[in-house]
Amino acid sequence: MKNNDEASFKGIIVTISDYKNELKKRLLIILAVAIIFSLIGFGFSKLQEDRYNAVISFIVEDQSGGPNLSALSGMANMIGIDMGGSATSSFNQQNIIELLKSRKIIERTLNNTCKIEGKSDLLINHYIRINNLITDSSTINLSSHYYNDSITRIVWFRIIDGDMDILYQNDEANILNLSFESLNAELAKNFTEIVIDEMSEMYIDHQTEKSRNTLNNLYNRSDSIFNDLKISERNFAKVKDNNMRVMTASGRLEELQYMREVEILQSVYLELRKNIELAHMGVLNETPLIQIVDKPVLPLKNINRSNLFWIVIFTFLGVFTICFIIILRKLVRNALEEDF
Repeated sequence: MKNNDEASFKGIIVTISDYKNELKKRLLIILAVAIIFSLIGFGFSKLQEDRYNAVISFIVEDQSGGPNLSALSGMANMIGIDMGGSATSSFNQQNIIELLKSRKIIERTLNNTCKIEGKSDLLINHYIRINNLITDSSTINLSSHYYNDSITRIVWFRIIDGDMDILYQNDEANILNLSFESLNAELAKNFTEIVIDEMSEMYIDHQTEKSRNTLNNLYNRSDSIFNDLKISERNFAKVKDNNMRVMTASGRLEELQYMREVEILQSVYLELRKNIELAHMGVLNETPLIQIVDKPVLPLKNINRSNLFWIVIFTFLGVFTICFIIILRKLVRNALEEDF
């Protein structure tokens, strides 16, 4: 058994040596293929268009609640104004990642106007031009709603599928990095900044909507009470003037009634004005923030691989391919010789 193992091991050594000699004999072919593939790699690297990556870092304030406006005043509830309660937020960190990729946010971003390469235009038009999505724009009806909807959908898919990525900066911090790759550095920078602005605006509108509605209701109710108060004060003044000439029991009663109405309306109006100020402070306190940590700064770094990288990759690929072919040829030749 030991002799058989030694014979097998020697056979393996002989086979390896045989294939090594075969490769040595074909060394010039291997070198020629390596040179050819390295030139192909160099040419491939030159054909690659420059790509730029803009990264913006931000922190989302996870708003889980705000001031309890229902406790501001009992008078607001008495007149039918709901001051609201604790707010819950659907805009946590995970949802922000998905919402930034939503068609609504991307579409709002693309419909912003910005200047790229000295030309001011919609961001979507810059994207189409830079990425050559339309080769002959003269055949396209730019005013067509169908065209706008279709091209926006195509651009949105391209952006979320390959251009844009959102990741946590690290496992311990809540900082998010939004990166955007483009053939144009200005486009990449503008897109990252505008998309965060659009998300921030949507975030603020969503979080403060109830408080803003309450504030608007308080303003409307306050204006209505103030108008009623002016009418009552005018009527009170007229009755009082009449009673100065002829004092009657009915005139005195009417004067007391208007005076009481004026006092009540004054009290309600003053309470409403207090609640308006408190509600206004509540809106300010509930206004959330998407805090920018770092913005992309021009000039952006070209993220394409270096010429050397592609030369090494293609050279390795060429050498591996030719060596595999040489060994395969020898295997086939040896098999044929054994058959005969």
